Amino acid sequence: MAKGYEELDVYKRAFTLAVEIHKFSLTLPQIEQYALADQMRRASKSICANIAEGSAKQHFSNAEFTRFLNIALGSSEEMREWLKFCNALDYIDQNKGQNWAKEYDEISKMIYGLARHIKSKNSS
Repeated sequence: MAKGYEELDVYKRAFTLAVEIHKFSLTLPQIEQYALADQMRRASKSICANIAEGSAKQHFSNAEFTRFLNIALGSSEEMREWLKFCNALDYIDQNKGQNWAKEYDEISKMIYGLARHIKSKNSS
């Protein structure tokens, strides 16, 4: 892969959203700061971190990059679940929650597409 991970659109989108999620999580009730808020911060940042780590390891193995992308995909889906909780508990504006969930859906599709691209390079 010629691009560095920081140039990947999926990384940029995930990073921007992770910053937004972090700021939002700080506004959650105190009772949620060591549970829901912490999980949201970890999961949203995990997407970026796994793309970065996988990218670094692709120089040794594309399969390793794919493994880290699968972890990032799991974290993206986890974020959709945390947003459902925020919506159900009325912690978030319904529109904002839905928009962020849609963005995580797009990020998941982009991660999946990148993983397929890397796998196809392995079979070539």
